[in-house]
Amino acid sequence: MFIDSHCHLDFPEFQTRLPEVLANMAEAKVQNALCISVDLPDFPKVLKLAEEHSHLYASVGVHPDYEETPEPTVEFLVEAAKHPKIIAIGETGLDYYRMGDRSYESMDWQRNRFRVHIQAAIASGKPLIIHTRAASVDTLKILKEEGAETIGGVMHCFTESLEIAQAAMEMGFYISFSGIVTFKSAKDLQETCRQVPLDRMLIETDSPYLAPIPYRGKTNEPAWVAKVGEFIANLKGVSVEHLANTTSNNFFKCFHIDRKVI
Repeated sequence: MFIDSHCHLDFPEFQTRLPEVLANMAEAKVQNALCISVDLPDFPKVLKLAEEHSHLYASVGVHPDYEETPEPTVEFLVEAAKHPKIIAIGETGLDYYRMGDRSYESMDWQRNRFRVHIQAAIASGKPLIIHTRAASVDTLKILKEEGAETIGGVMHCFTESLEIAQAAMEMGFYISFSGIVTFKSAKDLQETCRQVPLDRMLIETDSPYLAPIPYRGKTNEPAWVAKVGEFIANLKGVSVEHLANTTSNNFFKCFHIDRKVI
């Protein structure tokens, strides 16, 4: 059984296709998926998906790319995280990729938002879902400053170096690989994936984005996390069943869910 540790089933791409997408998950033996919050106005839709489907979970948080959106408070995030289907805080982190010609100082709002999420995660006892792009040094620095090693979580859609992965794992974070790892151009990432221990690894789709080979360019969906798992199993020289079961157990451990695949 596979688990998609990061998807966006509330996005417009799935509005008319949800029954089909869920059926495809079942056919591909993807037993669970975590639906990720990216802003507060859309959070109710994310939570509703988890409430209506027993095999879906949800997070609460505001993505660093969403600049013109209501800011979360520690109090709001902690209160929302009390819901039994909310298993994580995020997606949060830093993204300097789209900074353009803005100054470093002008991105203080993003760093402050990140700190709010870390504080809420520690207060609520829920792990963090971390997004980092062109900002790994600051991401790790703030995680350390705020004491994030006490709560841990996952470095989602990982594309950084092995050095960054090792630093994150030392702080208690899991490393999650998406369909990017299957791309022919991702040789460095594939080597990093080989080096990340299987017991510290998660797999994801980040759907509707980043469809893996052989579906690249299409609208991604949770069923296709199986293709990510199959690719990584081959990359690491283990059986697909072992990869699936280990990453699923890692998911349950990371998000404090009392389940285990044998």
